[in-house]
Amino acid sequence: MTKPTKTVAQLGARARALLFALVVTAGILNLVDRQIISVLKPIIATDLGWSDDDYGTLAAWFQGGAAFAFLFTGWIVDKLGVKWANPIGVAAWSIAAMAHGWARSMTEFVMIRVSLGATEAMGTPTGIKTIASVLPKNWRSSGFGATNAANSIGAILAPLAIPGVALLVGWRGTFVAAGALGLVWAAVWLVATRRVTFSPPRPVETDTAPLAEYGPILRNRQTWAIAVAKILSDATWWLLLFWLPDFFHRQYGLTGVALGVPLAIAYGGAAVGSLLGGGVSTRLLSLGYSVNAVRKGILLVAALCVLPIPLVLYAGNYAVTIGLMALTLAAHQAFSTNLFALIADVVPQDKLGRVTAFGSFSGNVGGMVIAKVAGLVLTAGLGYLPLFLFASVSYLLAVGWIQLLLPRLRPIEAR
Repeated sequence: MTKPTKTVAQLGARARALLFALVVTAGILNLVDRQIISVLKPIIATDLGWSDDDYGTLAAWFQGGAAFAFLFTGWIVDKLGVKWANPIGVAAWSIAAMAHGWARSMTEFVMIRVSLGATEAMGTPTGIKTIASVLPKNWRSSGFGATNAANSIGAILAPLAIPGVALLVGWRGTFVAAGALGLVWAAVWLVATRRVTFSPPRPVETDTAPLAEYGPILRNRQTWAIAVAKILSDATWWLLLFWLPDFFHRQYGLTGVALGVPLAIAYGGAAVGSLLGGGVSTRLLSLGYSVNAVRKGILLVAALCVLPIPLVLYAGNYAVTIGLMALTLAAHQAFSTNLFALIADVVPQDKLGRVTAFGSFSGNVGGMVIAKVAGLVLTAGLGYLPLFLFASVSYLLAVGWIQLLLPRLRPIEAR
């Protein structure tokens, strides 16, 4: 006899935990796939003759592909629903990751990096919408924090595991192996959700285009508060994600396996920041503090923690440099966790995918610009100081912008 289907609300704690764990694992795979090129940059650049500007160009094209795709992925996720958006998204970016193994020319790499960025853009709106569906509202902050922490774990695993895998199968085989793991994940998700019914996807209207459906959200102050905050804060995140291995290589001569320890420690800080940012906010909300006070308070504290980042250029001490980078990444993830939670606080469920995607589009625009600017700045011999000076104030500017547009946050349930 066939077992009856269940809605997410009818699932037990164990089944919900399994679905949440799969969402977390997808985030790890997403980050590992994009990190391979930065961790193996010295090896790939030597093999293919890339300059700093070439690498900056590839990073910018990746961000551009993601940014453009975010204009559509939120709409796609809202239409498909999370049951199908999850496996389709993961399978698509896994195939794009595997394609790196056969790329030879700069043109081929540009095309594949655009494809990877575009398909990975399914990850954020799908993950946010899935967490909002699976977890009770009081646990969303912790859920987003745990997800960001898991993404940081991906950033930790990448520099530790990727060089070792590359030694065994080469840098091309590393891309193929990572993509294969994603295809396995998609199969596991389909099995795990075969008798689960999520919130039904929105009906497809043949006369409605994806971009047209962004009209309503673009008239909301919440959308623009989130979008500009993402541009400013994500620019720093993407700067470090793509260029931190290169910074340690320039500053301390590290390469290959030797990069694993400092990068793992730095991204370990990011994991801690995610858990603290989500856990502290959940605790404060349960004690009765307002959403407005909790979200903005944590955003401000996180922004202040990024201010010292230019000191890494003058620390003269390996441990201090790693500590400051870990603090910066922890602050970013605490900031990001509460910014995503803020979206779920103030945006209706039927618009959540699109607002999240538009915010991520904006963040990737910031990443695209900073990636290319970083390549040009370093090629010009200006070093990392101009880049880190911008990073030090980017989060404070984001907090100020949110306060300007949303002087008081009002949760959607209270309207």
